[in-house]
Amino acid sequence: MGESETDEAPTGDVAPATYAVLPRGERVWFIAWLSIVAAAHVALAVVYPQTLWPVAPALLSGGLPAAIALATRRNQSRRAQGWMLVLWAFCGGLACILAGGVAGPLAAWCLAPVAAASAMGGGRRLAESAALALMAAAVAAVAALAGLAPAPPTGMVAFWMGLTALATTGLGLGAGLIMVERRVNRREIRLDDEVERLRAVLEEQPNLILSLYPHGRVRAMFGRTPPGVPRDIIGSLGLPSAAMNGADRAAIMDALRRAGSEGSAEVGFTPAGAIDRWTAVTLRRVEENLLLAVVRDATAERDRQAAMEQARQDAESLAAGKSRFLANMSHELRTPLNAIMGFSDIMRARMFGPLPDKYSEYGDLIHESGGHLLDLINDVLDMSKIEAERYQLSREQFDAREAVSAALRLLRVQADGVGVRLRGVIPQDALEVDADRRAIKQIVLNLVSNALKFTPKGGAVTVTAQGYDGVLELVVADSGVGISREDLERLGKPYEQAGDPTRRQMGTGLGLSLVRSFAELHGGEMIIESTVGEGTSVTIRLPVLMRPEKGAPPPTGDNVIAFNPQR
Repeated sequence: MGESETDEAPTGDVAPATYAVLPRGERVWFIAWLSIVAAAHVALAVVYPQTLWPVAPALLSGGLPAAIALATRRNQSRRAQGWMLVLWAFCGGLACILAGGVAGPLAAWCLAPVAAASAMGGGRRLAESAALALMAAAVAAVAALAGLAPAPPTGMVAFWMGLTALATTGLGLGAGLIMVERRVNRREIRLDDEVERLRAVLEEQPNLILSLYPHGRVRAMFGRTPPGVPRDIIGSLGLPSAAMNGADRAAIMDALRRAGSEGSAEVGFTPAGAIDRWTAVTLRRVEENLLLAVVRDATAERDRQAAMEQARQDAESLAAGKSRFLANMSHELRTPLNAIMGFSDIMRARMFGPLPDKYSEYGDLIHESGGHLLDLINDVLDMSKIEAERYQLSREQFDAREAVSAALRLLRVQADGVGVRLRGVIPQDALEVDADRRAIKQIVLNLVSNALKFTPKGGAVTVTAQGYDGVLELVVADSGVGISREDLERLGKPYEQAGDPTRRQMGTGLGLSLVRSFAELHGGEMIIESTVGEGTSVTIRLPVLMRPEKGAPPPTGDNVIAFNPQR
């Protein structure tokens, strides 16, 4: 594994083997410490051999931690560094005691853990090392007072031992200061690099980013200036100066005030340098007296919105024109169709004499087809008027039971023809309503016609009319094939039909749409509930009931008349 040149200690309590060799700064300091101690030991052994005790054990004790650190040759984890500082404190204190205690020449080695922590990079380890140094000094002082420490060396031996302690400890503290300064310098360089990279990124932004004072003066500006926006003028006079006219400048000032008070705002204006462009500004408050603005060219957005608005107006105009056309055509078609039906009635009644059986059959077919076509035309006419917002309700006060009963009588023949039992459940008391009589009748006709269309032979269709809390409720329930969930989501929209293709050919898909529209014109609603294979229930609720009985429950039991139009 190669050598690491970093001076920073690792973090985390992981195994030391996962780290590279000692950083260069620590390694140099350990070698210097051990070299100075070894040189002093050799010199004193040669010059003053009679002083090997206690000089030699004291020097060996002081150099032991450096030798162990160099022997492991690996950077330490945080936990291992802590134990290494304890070793420095123990060995430093022991050397101090062997040299005569805190009054001896090696007293400076009580600061060995502080020097080691400095060489390791300082930081939070300095507080730990200071505590350990204080403990080492206290133990050395206690040992000296207790008579456990030998007499301190004197003369030149003490001088050289003291010089050794000061040199090693001072070297560690100096190395720590140098490393701290280098680390600070590296951090400043990294910070400057990050600032430059951030500035480069901001300058490459497609929009103009401004740091603003609340009144619009610019503190900093980054990014590309949108077409027509005067960058120099903004930098000197503020954001409002970018607008072409006073109204836009006033709008920008108002947006600045709103952003300062509400936290955000948006505004658009015509830039001073291009009257055919449109510029949008998004403002955000980031501090009490600091706003951030993003200025972008919104010409394409404005043109796209204008195109969408024009397309919407064109579609509305086209839809209104189509509705007017259908309304006019429906009116024009009904006139000759009424004549056809009138002539077919004359032929069926044989008013001018008998007709051959074949011609009589043709007259019946003409009348039946004309009636069906007239119903379709009426539906189209009503829907066209509703879509064109030209349908006017003809409100009057009447008994809703009459309209429901009339609709059921009209559908009796159709129900007999398909073999379906048609039944009406109507209350005995009058259902006085303020509504459009024809609309109520048409609602029942359309709902029952749909129910008969989807109910097989032998089934039943029940029409219930009831009133409570000011609401007229009409319910048409059948025992037919039901409606799938997918079809339910579409029903009620114009020209949408449910069922198989055979049943879809039996109408225009306007029935339920007209029912929903009539209900909404009265301020009511339509609710459809259906289960495939079990039947369908359509509920119409209209707030049109006169003299409502507050809280009255739906009529049941003796209050209900069972109306069977087939009788």
